[in-house]
Amino acid sequence: MKLNRVRKSAGYAVIIVSSLVMILPFLTTLFNSLKTYAQYTAVPPKWFPSPIQWSNYSEVWKLGPFGQYTLNSVIVTVLSVGGALISCSMVAYAFARLRFPFKNTLFMIVLGTMMIPPVVLIIPQFVIFKSLHMLDTLTPLWIIEWLAQPFGIFLMRQAFLMIPKDYEESAKLDGCNPFQIYWKIFLPMCKPTFATLAVFTFMTKWNEILSPAIFLTSKENFTLPIGILSMAGQWSGNEQYMVAAALMSLIPILLVFLFAEKYFVQGTNSSGIK
Repeated sequence: MKLNRVRKSAGYAVIIVSSLVMILPFLTTLFNSLKTYAQYTAVPPKWFPSPIQWSNYSEVWKLGPFGQYTLNSVIVTVLSVGGALISCSMVAYAFARLRFPFKNTLFMIVLGTMMIPPVVLIIPQFVIFKSLHMLDTLTPLWIIEWLAQPFGIFLMRQAFLMIPKDYEESAKLDGCNPFQIYWKIFLPMCKPTFATLAVFTFMTKWNEILSPAIFLTSKENFTLPIGILSMAGQWSGNEQYMVAAALMSLIPILLVFLFAEKYFVQGTNSSGIK
């Protein structure tokens, strides 16, 4: 009994220490965003801002088109999430439930594309979008997600495979065609995995830097991450503003995760992702 208490106490201690280690970088960033430049560059460093400079956050909006960058990121992210949910779920349903030649071979090829680093594909994509006159627009940043990405296909396929065949056979007896089975039965039963894919896609597209840096040249088309980086020179001598801007860019991700946390946990558990 005493040994169990010691083990439980040791476990709690490890969890608490690990949590503090994980949250320390976030707290450091938060404190740095609320300092003056003198406090930000002080040696030895001062951990806590005094006085607290709440005005750093309002200055970010005054010194650059932060609102335009945010709007561009919202457009790209919303269209990307919508495209990923529709295209990945439809392709995954075909791989999970429909019968067609070379299905398993094609699925293995799809999984194999997950091993290709994104940086390898960026030049061919640049050439394609240039021939389509889409460079320096937001279109290349979201239209790729409408072509069904392999991770989303794998995630949704795992969820569809776990649904008993009895539901599908009952729907067929009621006269449903494959699309009606997918839309009216399978999708409602896979809401947690749907939410998981939405959160993953949201985080990926919101924080994406490589593609915007390659495809965009006009400042008014910049998304939030590349926009903040482009303003680094403008904020020379006021680097605390850049920290505040970076922290503000995290707020939508935190809100989405908190809103979808329940479904996110259910979806990762049901799909076997840990």
